[in-house]
Amino acid sequence: MTTATLYRSTRPGPGISFELYPPRTPKGEATLTRTVGALAEIDPDYFSITYGASGSTRTTSRDLIGRILTDTPITPLAHLTCVGACEDDLAEYVSSLLQAGVRDFLALRGDPPAGQPDWRPHPEGLTRASQLVQLLRRLAAEHLGTDGADVSISVATYPGGSYDDAGRPVVAQDDVSALLEKQAAGADFAITQLFYDARHYAELVRAARAAGVHIPIVAGLIPLTDPGRLRRMVELTGVAVPPELLTHLDTAPDKEEAYRRGLAASVQLVHDVLEHGAPGIHFYTFNSSRAVLDLLHASGLR
Repeated sequence: MTTATLYRSTRPGPGISFELYPPRTPKGEATLTRTVGALAEIDPDYFSITYGASGSTRTTSRDLIGRILTDTPITPLAHLTCVGACEDDLAEYVSSLLQAGVRDFLALRGDPPAGQPDWRPHPEGLTRASQLVQLLRRLAAEHLGTDGADVSISVATYPGGSYDDAGRPVVAQDDVSALLEKQAAGADFAITQLFYDARHYAELVRAARAAGVHIPIVAGLIPLTDPGRLRRMVELTGVAVPPELLTHLDTAPDKEEAYRRGLAASVQLVHDVLEHGAPGIHFYTFNSSRAVLDLLHASGLR
């Protein structure tokens, strides 16, 4: 069974999954080993494994996928980005993953490498995630001798963090159109990028359904327990954190109280998203297990 079937089947609760990234240092390696073990114990649906800008972590990403395959019973979902790589190079990498037994992918356009103002896309590369979805479907059919249906392909989607003058959440029409394009290319489900107001998730789903998107849309969330990390994520994603949340965390008398306040806010966000019909929640873990496990316990999901 691939991840494509998870959100369409009858189940007692929402799907739970986690994002991991390849370690960069020996200390990070040790932390990741502990995190994988702790998270695997609660039997998540899958681990998604990130893939650095322009494939900068290709080797370490593949190594981590291999560890998940051999050392845990959890399904690995391999991230792929197409910006900066030629199509033949991508095809070779995807083929190696298929041969290793990977059947689940997250197809992303990807971002250019940071700090390279003169960077240009590869002239023989792909420029849209929908093209990567099509490439994955073709390669799956060629390598597995089927129509490619036994491979699951997920994509990203963007609730954003904008509001209109009346304070109502706004989702960019271009993001809805891009999701519809990815669905037409063969995507099975979508995972949202970060958001901090469940109404943005609800508005994305409403707008997507109105446009003809029918694939499941999984909520991607970050634990709200670290104000420093939240501020860094604003720099990376451009999605603003509600100022009242940051004030609530910043005014805590100590770090543990800030953590408890952030955990309570996280639980509320999880409950709100589920009330809006999210079929699953994908947690961005930053290779740490404490916050997500505390959140799952406090929200009654595990």
